[in-house]
Amino acid sequence: MLHRGHRMRDGEEFRRTMRRGTKAVTPTVVAHVAPGTDGVRSVGFVVSKAVGPAVVRNRVKRRLRHLMAQRIERLPAGTRVVVRALPPAATADSLADDLDASLDRGLRRSADRTATSVGRS
Repeated sequence: MLHRGHRMRDGEEFRRTMRRGTKAVTPTVVAHVAPGTDGVRSVGFVVSKAVGPAVVRNRVKRRLRHLMAQRIERLPAGTRVVVRALPPAATADSLADDLDASLDRGLRRSADRTATSVGRS
């Protein structure tokens, strides 16, 4: 289970991560990755009604939380991630692979963006 300290709960934190972070899209999930100012890694999940009824949405959230709990230590310290589930996530067998691909791409883009902005300073 994803540790309570790693869960993103503040709506403003969700918005800031989604606006300022890099976006990586796969068929089942979209990962928004942004560097944070503190050393705490945090993850939030967005599963809209388009994914399915409440039972399906909750199952998708549980699966995503479980998958992220296994991957949280791979994230650099201070990284903020918002994982948005797309409708195919409800029936996807490849959710773990898509999440990995999305996270890897998002982290790579975030690192590139940070390196570029540091190079300009």
